[in-house]
Amino acid sequence: MDKRKVLGAVLLSVAASVWGGMFVVVKSIVTEIPPVELVWLRYLSGVIVLLIICLASRIKWHWDRHNLFLIFLIGLIGSTISIVTQETGTWLSSAQLGSVITAATPTFMVLFSWWLLKKRPSHGDLIGLVLSGIGVLVIVGVQFKGKHILAGTLLLVIAALTWALMSVIIQMVDQKYDVLQITFLAAVVAVICLTPWVLIKDHSVIMAIHFTQPHVFLSILYLGAISTSLGFAFWNKGLQLMDSNTAGLFFLFQPIVGTLLGWLFLGEAISWGFVVGTALIFLSIWVSIKWPQTVSVGHERLE
Repeated sequence: MDKRKVLGAVLLSVAASVWGGMFVVVKSIVTEIPPVELVWLRYLSGVIVLLIICLASRIKWHWDRHNLFLIFLIGLIGSTISIVTQETGTWLSSAQLGSVITAATPTFMVLFSWWLLKKRPSHGDLIGLVLSGIGVLVIVGVQFKGKHILAGTLLLVIAALTWALMSVIIQMVDQKYDVLQITFLAAVVAVICLTPWVLIKDHSVIMAIHFTQPHVFLSILYLGAISTSLGFAFWNKGLQLMDSNTAGLFFLFQPIVGTLLGWLFLGEAISWGFVVGTALIFLSIWVSIKWPQTVSVGHERLE
């Protein structure tokens, strides 16, 4: 058994489970701290924790234009756009809807891997894309109860697309770059992108937050130190250890944890639409993994 893939599987599973809990935390606190400000605070605290970890680990830093540009894209697309749309979508819908719709990320990763990494998808991958899309439509179909749900759903789909793109770009960064450096710099990009909005447009919102209240402090701590610092570091490292198409399977821990915790702590009902839609998403990933792969190598094809 390949020890690298085993370690990658463990890291991806832990990261996805942590993010499943994140949806419940976001839903419980986002009524007090708006989405953009919440993401900013999340990354600001995450940057501090990551810097401490980087210095304590004495990682070897690397700097070159090409890889730094890729890390900038990771920070802009994944850490900024994806997370802002994800938390805004969760605010407008529910923790369950957020965790399940974003679970379609693995199938989007197949398309981006084809485009950027030249990994031709198999028939199973394409069937998986169709099944995942149907699964999302089934879930969304039973949740439409107003314009806010529709807007939230669209934002969550954007979050899934951008997260998938970011996950593929990570694999294009030179392996010599420590995963902690990648995660730290991507978080710094997010802070820089969001700071003008927070401090110039909505600085009064930050001033009105009651940081001394335990649930506010603990929520920000979870989102910054655990969900951002550890979750991103584990996910990024897991992606380096495993193939992108296979890695997507472990994202399914997110909707499982998110749905169960949403039911347990927020009282969100688990409908048949959720069950059927989630099952289709599970099936889509299983098909894309189990179906015989077709890989392009020059002008040859390996079946």
